[in-house]
Amino acid sequence: MLENQDNPNSNRDISRSNLHADCVNCFGLCCVALPFAASADFAINKDSGKPCPNLQSDFRCGIHNNLRQQGFKGCTVFDCFGAGQKVSKVTFKGEDWREGPETAKKMFDVFPIMQQLHEMLWYLTEALTLEVTRPIHKELDFMLDETKKLTEFSPNSLMELDVPLHRAQVNALLLKTSERVRTESHRQHKGAKKSKKVDRPRADLMGANLRGEDLRGANLRGAYLIAADLRDADLRAADLIGADFRDADLRGADLTGSIFLTQVQINSAKGDSRTKLPHLLSRPAHWSDFEKKTSRL
Repeated sequence: MLENQDNPNSNRDISRSNLHADCVNCFGLCCVALPFAASADFAINKDSGKPCPNLQSDFRCGIHNNLRQQGFKGCTVFDCFGAGQKVSKVTFKGEDWREGPETAKKMFDVFPIMQQLHEMLWYLTEALTLEVTRPIHKELDFMLDETKKLTEFSPNSLMELDVPLHRAQVNALLLKTSERVRTESHRQHKGAKKSKKVDRPRADLMGANLRGEDLRGANLRGAYLIAADLRDADLRAADLIGADFRDADLRGADLTGSIFLTQVQINSAKGDSRTKLPHLLSRPAHWSDFEKKTSRL
């Protein structure tokens, strides 16, 4: 058995439910702390620490149901991995950024740090759901616990944290995980005709025609798949950590069993009702509009 990632009864999977954004329990941090520039993703320029003009007094978005139509596609892609509610309710104990400039500055500085830590928790927890990683479960468990401890730090301690160093330690285990998953996939599908166009980290595949390709067990870490045609491609057991799926066409693609895929990546892509996703990831609402549009072509 390659993995149990799609088992909804897995305790580790259930724990990842806390690593999704819960905007109701957040002080709109992504709408204030993060900057964005006028582009195809955002209709306006906004500096970090400045509230988005669409942010309401109750921390809800005034145009939430029409973000894409209003030119804020980037907002529909973003996911903080649950860092927003953690910073708002735990790190700052419910004291929101409007209560003082010192609180605001610290909160805005801590938010992206917490986001990175929660992203690492997502990957580590996923690695622990995989049957093939049993030999390194002890190492993964230790790193998961260490990362959880960091998320409980005070604001000042979080701002002093060496995030790149910790990320490097986490990544070493994620690489071990990737090697085990992909090796097992290759063993199971030995002799299958594989695509020779890919299977290397940080591959430049922007706009590439990969329709129907067998990409099982491929190493696509950090690959540039912007606007790539991945219709009906088989991406099972592929390592997709950090892969850029902006405007990639995933109609009919099979991503079940792929590893280290996030909601952010899925949100930035295009797909349809035939696209197969890992069970913890949701089908974006805008995919329905895309499917309707393409079905008329």
